Amino acid sequence: MKTSIILSAGSAVAASALMALFGTGVAAADDYAGQTYADASSAASDAGATVVVASRVGDKVSQDECIVTSSQAAPFIHGDDFAHVSDMVQFNLNCNGGYATAGTPGPSLASPAGREAKAAADQAAAEEQQSLEAVSTPGG
Repeated sequence: MKTSIILSAGSAVAASALMALFGTGVAAADDYAGQTYADASSAASDAGATVVVASRVGDKVSQDECIVTSSQAAPFIHGDDFAHVSDMVQFNLNCNGGYATAGTPGPSLASPAGREAKAAADQAAAEEQQSLEAVSTPGG
């Protein structure tokens, strides 16, 4: 009986140590993911952080139009005092475009991100067409 109590207590301690070491598996929210680089870098700057592009995939859109796929606080230390860099955020960017077409890469139209980007592009095109028609209509 004493042996099983010791083994049970040992297992509980080991499980607690592993949870403390590796975390509980709950992911933290990424405040910048899904935003354009322009919007996310502006928000990060407003929060007092310096932005560094850690990775970039694609080259179909300008950097300001790239989508931040993920971000993280700078994971390094700096200087003679080995202080952790706390005022820098790293962005991982997708610069392929809002949605995939026959000639350009991007999220599939079957994905929520692709459908959303396509709907926004269609809306912008319709608004532009309306403004062109209003300008070109004589006497209108």
